[in-house]
Amino acid sequence: MPRKRKLLAQLSALQSNTSFPQIDALEKQNSTPGADPSPKSSKYFVIEKRNSPQLQEDFFNQPCVNLAKSFLGQILVRKLPDGRELWGRIVETEAYLGGEDEASHSKGGKQTQRNAAMFMKPGTLYVYQIYGIYFCMNVSSQGEGAAVLLRSLEPLQGLDAMRELRGTSRKAPSRLLKDWQLCNGPSKLCQAFGIDKAFDQRDLTQDAAIWMVPGQELPGEQEVVATTRIGIGNRGEWAQKPLRFYLRGNRSVSVVDKKMEREMAARGHSPGS
Repeated sequence: MPRKRKLLAQLSALQSNTSFPQIDALEKQNSTPGADPSPKSSKYFVIEKRNSPQLQEDFFNQPCVNLAKSFLGQILVRKLPDGRELWGRIVETEAYLGGEDEASHSKGGKQTQRNAAMFMKPGTLYVYQIYGIYFCMNVSSQGEGAAVLLRSLEPLQGLDAMRELRGTSRKAPSRLLKDWQLCNGPSKLCQAFGIDKAFDQRDLTQDAAIWMVPGQELPGEQEVVATTRIGIGNRGEWAQKPLRFYLRGNRSVSVVDKKMEREMAARGHSPGS
């Protein structure tokens, strides 16, 4: 019996001294004004988050172009307030390099209230509004004011919920969206995942409502197309730099560069080769 009591005492001490960063992060978020209102106190939810193979800060702490490429094939996860999870494979990104980049919101190194997230730790979400209606989501990277725009996702899980969210965001009734149409554009993926300005400055490594997990099949170099960015207007040489990256042959990509793909094929870069 004395030996049993000693073992129980050791176990009790171990439990009292163990710290789980994910639980600490959830408790911190619960006390943060303006944080996601979904329930975070359930022991089942905490256990689920603690066991998730979540991408951590060292993954996001890469130079902007490297991170934009590394995102391809990774999985974005969004937990809705009702507990449903949406999963999407990242298939298209754009890199915005900070002060030197004339197409970046942080060009010239200018920091404002709007773009503050671009200057925060790697893995911080930068969500901004366009045309006063739609939202776009970026992730800060290594480098002052540098961030990666998430352009398109391949839907994997929770497609019915994505359709509901897309439906409430669209003005006029229309035919049912096909799977590949749900997240094939930066504003579309924000609609489908319920992302708005409230997600600005959130940390992907700690947030209980949105995070990333490693993809099962990451693309090889021959599967990645590097081409010009979309919709950046007259930005001189920066409009022509190959800072958009997408998975060749994936139907969920927003805009395909057929000329670049033909050039890749001519050089012997065919998917799966």
